[in-house]
Amino acid sequence: MNTSSKVAIVTGAGSGIGRSVATTLLLHGFHVVFAGRRLEALEESISIALKRAAETGNSAAANAETALAVSADVTNDESVRSLFAAAVASFGRVDVVFNNAGVSAPAALLEDISVEDWQHVVNVNLTGVFLCTQAAFRQMKQQVPMGGRIVNNGSISATAPRPNSAPYTATKHAITGLTKSTSLDGRKYDIACGQIDIGNAGTDMTSRMSAGVPQADGSTATEPTIDVQHIADAVLYMANLPLNANVQFMTVMATKMPLVGRG
Repeated sequence: MNTSSKVAIVTGAGSGIGRSVATTLLLHGFHVVFAGRRLEALEESISIALKRAAETGNSAAANAETALAVSADVTNDESVRSLFAAAVASFGRVDVVFNNAGVSAPAALLEDISVEDWQHVVNVNLTGVFLCTQAAFRQMKQQVPMGGRIVNNGSISATAPRPNSAPYTATKHAITGLTKSTSLDGRKYDIACGQIDIGNAGTDMTSRMSAGVPQADGSTATEPTIDVQHIADAVLYMANLPLNANVQFMTVMATKMPLVGRG
């Protein structure tokens, strides 16, 4: 058990934004629990992170004992409890939770969205964040020193929806409410909570944007993306703040994406 470094849990760490954030935290001195459904993908993420650490001469981060892969289903309370128990068993405490795991439903007319697709998105994007937040509260309020930080992955959709995206958009609006409640209810435990709303980070999820995606006016247009490392650097900044300071909401987006004004 090592408590000399801050300990972070990153959900959805097997790919994309989660992988980048978990790797960046590791490279900057955190002990990191890489959490997600697919253990093989998590182990690949850790291998990539340790390789980067070794290549940059970061011997502290290159130590395999700084990272832990935990297969977890954020929609299942028992699985989430086991995730946090594994983090504490390995590293002694939990200082930062990045609630990143999320899914979207296939684009569809609102009246044609299946209840199953709706419920799946709600279960992962909203209930999953709630369960991880509950587990974080239980741990952070009883550890010594008390407290910690929760960062929720919101979305540009928490501000403005895309066409045919009701399940995803509704859950990301809900995350904003949960972020505010968590921030308020966490004060007495020295738990800070903030949200990062991301616009077009360059991951496999956004690769389709180079071929054109539907716009609000019914047209199809290509959209710019940004290096996912910018997101990781922003979360690192939030994670490194002292608990008496907080980024409540941060938007990191491609400058020319159609969000501000009328596109």
